[in-house]
Amino acid sequence: MILSFESNYDTSPGLDFAREHPYMPIVIVTSYAGLCYGGQIYMSTREPYSMHMPLAYWNLFLSAFSFVGMSRTMPQLLYNLHTMSLTDNLCMEPRNSFGTGASGLWVQLFIYSKIPELLDTFFIVARKKPLLFLHWYHHITVLLFCWHSYATEASTGLFFVTMNYSVHSAMYGYYYLMAVNAKPRWLNPAIITACQIGQMVIGTSLCVMSYSLLMKGDVNCAVRKENVIAGALMYGSYLYLFCEFALKRFVLKRKLK
Repeated sequence: MILSFESNYDTSPGLDFAREHPYMPIVIVTSYAGLCYGGQIYMSTREPYSMHMPLAYWNLFLSAFSFVGMSRTMPQLLYNLHTMSLTDNLCMEPRNSFGTGASGLWVQLFIYSKIPELLDTFFIVARKKPLLFLHWYHHITVLLFCWHSYATEASTGLFFVTMNYSVHSAMYGYYYLMAVNAKPRWLNPAIITACQIGQMVIGTSLCVMSYSLLMKGDVNCAVRKENVIAGALMYGSYLYLFCEFALKRFVLKRKLK
């Protein structure tokens, strides 16, 4: 059930903030990268912190947040796909398709949630777990891409937001179950990785289709060329990295046993 404040939410202040502060995400990710490096040096001479329950509750919160976001954005996406052509879904201005009301609110929350999500890395560094390239590269590029997409009102945003909410609701839920030793035996981590890879395949395909529409010039597509190119490179690199991760973890590692 959509609440009244969601239906009547005005996204203008949050959208204006993203437009008026284009350098903020650059400052944030630069600081984040420095803290990743400095944090590992700081922890190199110290014992790891347990942080077992804080991590569990953090994952539970992100899973619940993502689930609610999915429940608000997916119905709008399905409605749009049912009532409009794929071209319209990829090109129509967000103000006319998903950028207001409940879906507009949860798209905006998604964009700004990429900042507190950086806290994921704190738990890795504080617990002295391996900080994979895929992890910090993903956090940095997603924040930059999402901010630019929102500030320029990219018409493809609802696809990416809904996919990410959906995958994150399952992924962080899995992490929570792992943290509290409650994961059912049937829940194979390969399922989560397969969902992530599927997201990257769809994301890359959407960017390629958007670029094709822009190059044809047959329609007035409300997404910028630089955003589509960046999105394709980003999702393409994720696809490679997640496939490499899956190969090493679920195929090669199993053969070595």
